[in-house]
Amino acid sequence: MKIPTSGRWPRFALRRAARLLVSLWVLVTAAFLMIHLVPGDPVRAALGPTAPADLVLARKQELGLLEPLWRQYVTFLRHLLSGELGVSISSRLPVGETIAQRLPATAQLAVAAFLLAVAVAVPVGVAMATLTRRGRGRRVELAFTSTNVVIGAIPDFLLGVGLVYLLAVQTHLFPVAGRDGLDSYVLPVLALAIGPAAVLSRIVRVEMLAVLETDYVRTARAKRLASLRVHLVHALPNAVTATLTLGGLLLSSLVAGTVLVENVFAWPGLGSSIVSSIVAKDYPMVQGTVLVYGVGVLLVNTLVDVVLALLDPRSAIGES
Repeated sequence: MKIPTSGRWPRFALRRAARLLVSLWVLVTAAFLMIHLVPGDPVRAALGPTAPADLVLARKQELGLLEPLWRQYVTFLRHLLSGELGVSISSRLPVGETIAQRLPATAQLAVAAFLLAVAVAVPVGVAMATLTRRGRGRRVELAFTSTNVVIGAIPDFLLGVGLVYLLAVQTHLFPVAGRDGLDSYVLPVLALAIGPAAVLSRIVRVEMLAVLETDYVRTARAKRLASLRVHLVHALPNAVTATLTLGGLLLSSLVAGTVLVENVFAWPGLGSSIVSSIVAKDYPMVQGTVLVYGVGVLLVNTLVDVVLALLDPRSAIGES
């Protein structure tokens, strides 16, 4: 691993930091405008059509919705900088408190699914590259590609429903829903990980096929090194760049994918919270949850860019 040249690395870091700040500002502004662009009155919708007008007016005053738009925006930014995400219209609890309670469940689910996807995809991709190298194993390649495409096309929530029916309802091997014990993680993690594992294994295979034809791999083979060592020591590390890039994007998509999967399995995370908040038109809660999801995705993407620059300095130098 080499750090990019001293003159270009600071410029790379500054560009990434500037891009992250601009993206955060766009995300925050979009989250703020959400409550103003949605048709209807969110406070009236949350309190119900029979709520007295004076109660609705008092609630709007409490939330600061009667202030000019620019002043609301400034207040919103000031609260964010101090770590405040507002108060839920429905529960009257601080949004940050609710998110803090539910975020660990969502993070655990996404990280576990990501680790499982990588743990399955890398060995499968390497094995398929070895078996189908230089036109060998046509039937194996066709079966792998066809199965891969079909699995990758199935939505996460549909996989979840199928897993519930097969492994919970029919065989009673795992709980149908909830988060109680390690066995309750199995079905939602599988539902989230199967699709990304299929996509990632295909990328690993393609990258490995290209690396196995390079000069340094041929040199390693000429030295009569063990095949396992050639693949793991010489080939795999050089195929990791594209895999890491896609893996970071998959982690971002897994975080977003928890929204539907959590509702299938009644998982007590942010995904189920945001859906119930949308139904209840609890826009402060929706705002806060969207911000957390968005910030998570941006941070993951930025982290991937930095790790790629460390692994392959050309990814940073090429942009200078």
